[in-house]
Amino acid sequence: MDIYLVAPDTLRTYGESTHRPEKGLFPPLGLMTVAALTPPNINVSITDECLEPVDFDRDADLVGLTAMTSAAPRAYQIADHFRQRGIAVVMGGMHASALPQEALQHVDAVVIGEAEGLWPQLLEDFQKGQLQKIYRHRDFPSLEGLQTPRRDLLDLSKYWGPDSLQATRGCPYDCSFCTVSTFFGRTYRTRPIDDVIAEATELRGKPLIFVDDNIMGKPSYAEQLFERLKDLKKGFFAQASTSMLKTPQLISQAAAAGCKALFVGLETLSTENLAKIGKKVNVVERYRELINRLHDNGIAIVGAFMFGLEHDDEDVFQRTAEFAQETKIDIPQFAILTPLPGTRFYEQVEREGRIIDRDWTNYDGNHVCFRPYRLSSEKLEAGLQWIYQHCYSWSNIIKRTARHFKPLIWTVNGIYHNRVRNWIARRTSAVAPQ
Repeated sequence: MDIYLVAPDTLRTYGESTHRPEKGLFPPLGLMTVAALTPPNINVSITDECLEPVDFDRDADLVGLTAMTSAAPRAYQIADHFRQRGIAVVMGGMHASALPQEALQHVDAVVIGEAEGLWPQLLEDFQKGQLQKIYRHRDFPSLEGLQTPRRDLLDLSKYWGPDSLQATRGCPYDCSFCTVSTFFGRTYRTRPIDDVIAEATELRGKPLIFVDDNIMGKPSYAEQLFERLKDLKKGFFAQASTSMLKTPQLISQAAAAGCKALFVGLETLSTENLAKIGKKVNVVERYRELINRLHDNGIAIVGAFMFGLEHDDEDVFQRTAEFAQETKIDIPQFAILTPLPGTRFYEQVEREGRIIDRDWTNYDGNHVCFRPYRLSSEKLEAGLQWIYQHCYSWSNIIKRTARHFKPLIWTVNGIYHNRVRNWIARRTSAVAPQ
């Protein structure tokens, strides 16, 4: 039996083009995990379409796809092609889990939620000719004894962050715009620390990339994990919430363990907006304190902001840019609020009749897909373009990073500078008169 796993690209970036970047950001950890759950007597391979074209001539018995919402249209194209050849296709991931009936218009089966426990059952049913339409858990799977992802199936040298792994799943919070609580449930599960350290030890490179949605979601666990990571001397990147200020000792412990940078969802500088999206854990008045604590401990911050929230006006871009520059956020990230299927925000704007775009390709954080309250779609997209150009000009990159210069942070800012320039060029050419 032969299984072909594919991580589709988005139609907007490359699609079927042969022009692809030399390196991707992270390898598809989900598909590598699915491969690890596949019995050893079954041949399995993975294609990451961001880096290489899909082999549409592959004589596979079964094709497996996973996709975020913006890549779903491309996933459906791939699925339709293989099914026309008589090859069965299954799909999992965030989008298919949120809209399984839509996905079933293009695939033979949908895996809702996490693959552990479901994928082996699906393969058994398929071999018996009894493939079901829907596979879902009754309870969330335990994280004990997880299979080590099949990293041998990809050329990891083609990724900027090849050594990715996971220590926890889920998030204790329930923000209205986030798909995490929908996919993982409002749970927070942890792997045995011995298992995490064993996997981290096997990884050849450094730094480690923890893909957890909130590495500090359970402080007692994080403290033990950081203590063990200290001995590896590999360094790591991770994601955490502003709630780390409730246990500030974790910041210094993370630094001692080798933490180089943390991704933090700051989201907005408006207390009213935070209340509307249900992110009560964030306290705007303490943002500067958090950023200073991270910097004082030698930890860079990737600070994420969203635009298009209920109380955003035309000045929101200028205010946010000034804050990012003044506080010297190492890598600011910006996006337009997007009503992703499966979230409470999606249900809200759907109920209110405010969705104006149902092309999933545009659900990438760069396009307006719903009608905002105070900003026009044109001003919202123009504002996003302006703030990226502003913050990632060379002069502003230097102002943000020179005081605590780190070669890696400088490199990442340079990558963003080039991506912003290319992104703006593509948008400009797309709207230019023919």
